[in-house]
Amino acid sequence: MKKIILLLLLLYLPVQLQAQLGEPRRILSVGASAGVNFNSIGFSPTIKQNKHIGPTAGVAFRVTSEKYFKLLCALQIELNYAQLGWNENIIDSNSQPLPDSYKRHINYVQMPILARLAYGKEDRGLAGYLVIGPQIGYAFSESETRSAEWTVNGEGNPDRPNDMFAQYSMDLERPFDYGITAGLGLEFNANRGHYSVEVRYYYGLGNIFSNRKKDVFERSNHNTLSARLTYFFDIKKK
Repeated sequence: MKKIILLLLLLYLPVQLQAQLGEPRRILSVGASAGVNFNSIGFSPTIKQNKHIGPTAGVAFRVTSEKYFKLLCALQIELNYAQLGWNENIIDSNSQPLPDSYKRHINYVQMPILARLAYGKEDRGLAGYLVIGPQIGYAFSESETRSAEWTVNGEGNPDRPNDMFAQYSMDLERPFDYGITAGLGLEFNANRGHYSVEVRYYYGLGNIFSNRKKDVFERSNHNTLSARLTYFFDIKKK
């Protein structure tokens, strides 16, 4: 019953929005962003990790088209560089911390396609906003950072819980990535542009390694929390 009610509400909302007289906008904005990613890989079987910290930067294009009620509606498309990967918190087979270290760095080109809803000051002042939408990416390179020596078991293999060390010798098998991203931000609108600070989360629906029955991992998807600063300026406003 709850699902039926929710479906009816979702079908009813667009009708109501169409019935409202929206205030049209024709604002085209271009911007640049920079920030930091805190990433981990959702491995199954599990690998204990700390957050992998890497940079992100890119350009963005935003088209603001309508104002419904007090919400500014826009489409935002970005082209970003992002360094993702994982940073292992290594313990031995007895769950004791080890001095071993391992990081995998994976460099991506990403393209989020975002719906943007903003509430607050439109020309001068502060506004809050929500962005949400799909994201695709492609990994163009990878590298690793590891300790010079491994702590090994009696068989000469790295001493890890459940003998899980296959990831060290595995190259990236699926460079194409896709998923869903959403974020919240604050934007200060000034005479010479728009300055925003934003926190965004990305959940990858793809895997970096193959996940067939015979493969090592059932799942190996990205989970990314990012913080970024963005500057937009309007190139067309009506």
